[in-house]
Amino acid sequence: MFECHGWITVRESAGEDDEIRLRQIVDELRLRIARMAGPYLLDLRWMNGEPFVHLGGHSNHRSPPDVAGLFAHVAAVSPGSYGLLHIRDDEDPDHGNEVRVLRLARGRVTHHTEALLSPCVPALEDPFIG
Repeated sequence: MFECHGWITVRESAGEDDEIRLRQIVDELRLRIARMAGPYLLDLRWMNGEPFVHLGGHSNHRSPPDVAGLFAHVAAVSPGSYGLLHIRDDEDPDHGNEVRVLRLARGRVTHHTEALLSPCVPALEDPFIG
């Protein structure tokens, strides 16, 4: 099972944004997101004058879209952006019993274990008794 939930505040830089460059970044992101379209929540919109990406999904196995790749791309093209992506992937050999968090800040994506939801068994589910 693969589950993800996340958001990104898109900013051109950590200082004052160049509005023209920010709009170019958002237009490029809109095209990338359109190519990733599928049964997932993947939305880019302006709210109160700022662009935001929201995403979520749940499938039986890890499958496109590459949400971690999207976070890495945003880090590269707009290093002032920030956000979080929570991922649960029970097929991950190293982290199958954890909710992982990708943290996007200042042009970098780092990986962490979500302590509030991990370990998944017993924090979220009972152990399988078979």
